[in-house]
Amino acid sequence: MSTKVSDYDFDFPQELVAQFPANPKDSSKLLVYERKNDKITHTTFNKILDFIPKNTHVMLNDTKVIKARIFGEKENKGKIELLFQKPLNENDFLVNIRGRVKKDSILSFENNIKAQVICLNEDGTRVVKFIKDSKILNFVELLAELEKIGHIPLPPYIKRSDISNDANDYQPIFASNEGAVAAPTASLHFTDELFKKLKESFSTHYLTLHVGIGTFKPVSVDDIANHAMHSEYFDIPSETKKIIDSNEKILAVGTTVARTIEFYARTKMQKGECNLFLNPNNPPIRVNHLLTNFHLPKSTLIMLVSAFIGREKTLELYNEAIKHKYRLFSYGDAMLVL
Repeated sequence: MSTKVSDYDFDFPQELVAQFPANPKDSSKLLVYERKNDKITHTTFNKILDFIPKNTHVMLNDTKVIKARIFGEKENKGKIELLFQKPLNENDFLVNIRGRVKKDSILSFENNIKAQVICLNEDGTRVVKFIKDSKILNFVELLAELEKIGHIPLPPYIKRSDISNDANDYQPIFASNEGAVAAPTASLHFTDELFKKLKESFSTHYLTLHVGIGTFKPVSVDDIANHAMHSEYFDIPSETKKIIDSNEKILAVGTTVARTIEFYARTKMQKGECNLFLNPNNPPIRVNHLLTNFHLPKSTLIMLVSAFIGREKTLELYNEAIKHKYRLFSYGDAMLVL
């Protein structure tokens, strides 16, 4: 099994990088790969229920993307962009800041929101406190303010500013727990009607993993065995835990669901920080089927897909999808691995 990052590379035409979702969402393409008989089927997402095996439990990530990107200025009036990552405690928050700042700098945003830089981390992240009218904000208060002044944090390969539609499009229709700064994209293809049919046909269960910007972090080492995986907060409800503890078949809707289930299968932790790196040298031990989008070359996500079907087969399917002009990445098309 190759552990070279370069072996997870592939070429793709830039015009296949989806800048907007399909309309309607479930009209996106779906590549179905059946491992048992090495069969590939090209179809559309609105036909997915015809392929999910009977008596499968469908696991979904109910995290909700917040308006995590805000624009403001420094004390010298220089422009600044801040991307919220996650809370560290009640009043301290991990962020990314585009623009040079110093410790104790005060950044100003709309609605009289200010951010004080508490710490400059070596990895380039920053720790800040948010303040409004001399009051230090907690996470719940901050979320309310971000909803008013923030922007949906579209991935860097979507080469446009967010628009009003993204507040709904870059969000699963069942999203309920605020805290993600990136969407669990395999869920984005469901329309209300298709999701209703899914719940009528299959047992559905939820867990939460707040997707962080680490999901876009490139693997910067030559050997994947040396990659330090980012961590993200997760919570598995007791009802979902019962299914994971059983011998029932599970379809993970998205890589975030797969990692959360597999982390629990190894640690028995129901909540905390998940930093599991699934790859061909660390394959799944609990998830039976995977629904996922098409991911960036040399990313931990394409390595996760390779954990299910192997590196060579993954690259073969990606090349097949590109040949058939599948749309790639967050707003792109999907693959179902059975």
